[in-house]
Amino acid sequence: MKKYISILLAAVMAVCCLSACGQNNSNTNTQAKDNNDKQVKVVTTIFPEYDWVKEIAGDEVSKMDLTMLLDNGVDLHSYQPTVDDIMKISDCDLFIYVGGESDAWVEDALKEAVNKDMKVINLLDVLGSSVKEEEVVEGMEAEEEEEDGAGEEPEYDEHVWLSLRNAKVLCKAIADDLAEIDTENADTYQENEKAYADKLDELDKKYQETVDLASQKTLLFGDRFPFRYMVDDYGLSYYAAFVGCSAETEASFETITFLAGKTDELGLKNIMTIERSDQKIAKTIIENTKEKNQGILTLDSMQSTTSDDVKKGATYFSIMESNLSVLQEALQ
Repeated sequence: MKKYISILLAAVMAVCCLSACGQNNSNTNTQAKDNNDKQVKVVTTIFPEYDWVKEIAGDEVSKMDLTMLLDNGVDLHSYQPTVDDIMKISDCDLFIYVGGESDAWVEDALKEAVNKDMKVINLLDVLGSSVKEEEVVEGMEAEEEEEDGAGEEPEYDEHVWLSLRNAKVLCKAIADDLAEIDTENADTYQENEKAYADKLDELDKKYQETVDLASQKTLLFGDRFPFRYMVDDYGLSYYAAFVGCSAETEASFETITFLAGKTDELGLKNIMTIERSDQKIAKTIIENTKEKNQGILTLDSMQSTTSDDVKKGATYFSIMESNLSVLQEALQ
């Protein structure tokens, strides 16, 4: 990966040099326009960050150059930046990324930043001690390095956006940085963030009420499990085939047997999956239960949200509302 980024950075520098040598006339016009009406350039890696910026900017977003790098459904864990992506990051005013193991490429990319005044938000850094290490619960298949004990450093759960409480903290950090970058509209950013925080608080209360009234408080995933922050917020228990960042797609006989047994033991009516799952594991679990009549429900982790979904009206808040409806059914 390091070699890949080094090659990308060399390509970026070459493109920048060519641009500087070959576009003198057009640059003059662009700079004049920018001096009079300078756009704030914001680059985000994933959909939740992108949508939070839109909410905080409000009407001012039409004057922004706002980019979501993972806009075509590429999974955070397998994403590799292009030369164009690195160039966008290089001269932006605000760059927002998750900061986990999947973003190991960012450090090298930022070393060649053209805008030395760029503000950078690392979600994991903002959340600090509230970030959780990935855990392997009973019945879950550990990744090879965990089984062999070869993992020297803790691996943190990157899916911090799936907590409404985390979202509120992260939006405050975004609003504060936008207010410093664009002082003329600072009050707008701060007011929009406060209004959005109130909406998040109200939805958070609905989640808690749902869990408080639930007849059972365990979720079972025939899939990866990226919802650690959500279940911990509301005191839910869970079982799953794999950790949230796992690349595994095939579950062992032991895992299937364990999860099917837990389904029977707890009397669960539904098996959970995440978006874009082929549901193969969930169906196999159901086939190995006594009743074989459980439903399959899907929670959206927002790891596959695309620019097309955004055009169709998808927002962080709307997806979390939909997830609440699924949760209400799952906890019956």
